[in-house]
Order: sequence, then C-alpha cells, then structure tokens
Amino acid sequence: MENNNSNPIDDNKDLKKTRCRTLIIEGTKYRTYLTSKFETREKWTTTDENLITSIIPGTIVTVLVRKGQKVKEGDSLLVLESMKMQNRILCPRNATIKMIKVAAGQIIPKGYVMVELE
Repeated sequence: MENNNSNPIDDNKDLKKTRCRTLIIEGTKYRTYLTSKFETREKWTTTDENLITSIIPGTIVTVLVRKGQKVKEGDSLLVLESMKMQNRILCPRNATIKMIKVAAGQIIPKGYVMVELE
C-alpha cells in the first residue's frame, strides 16, 4: 500500500492531536511532534538546595537531627521507610538545620519537604 500523503503522521490516529516543532541543533534542523501529554507536563524547575524533599512516598521511621544542629555533608538526617526498605536521607552539604517538617511515624507523599537547611 502506498501513501501519497505529504504528512505520514496523519495516518496515525493517536498522533493527530500532535503539533510539529522544528528544533535547530548545531545548525541542523529537526522536525519533531509534540503530544498534548508532553505539552501539559509539569515543567522542570531548579530545586532549592536548602530544602530536602522526599523522592518517594513513605513513612518517617526516625528523625536523627534537631533544629539548630550543625551537620556535615553525608551526615544522616532521618530514615524514610518505603516499600519495606529503610532509606537513610543524607545531608548534601555542610549546613545548620533550620526546620524539621516531619516527625517519626508520619506518612509523607513524594515531593514533601522534610528538612530545611540554612
């Protein structure tokens, strides 16, 4: 079967709601199709290095630091249990604990701010 359409994407029902975008990378033009799911996605933003957020949902097992405590890079801040595994949350840099926003036994969702650093 030969298709005489100038745009081969028209035959695919799932991609009919796509939008064509031209990208220029190192002087070469590329055409790509963006789906509505891609265009309505949550946009990436830079993270605040002072906020320690959960990357997975889980339960706080223990909080190992207190407000005002000075911590070093690599020190354990708390233990988060998820899927029957206990994950130590480590301090990414030398800092002082400004605020602890979780307590032992608390269930938290993904993206929840657990500790704030100064």
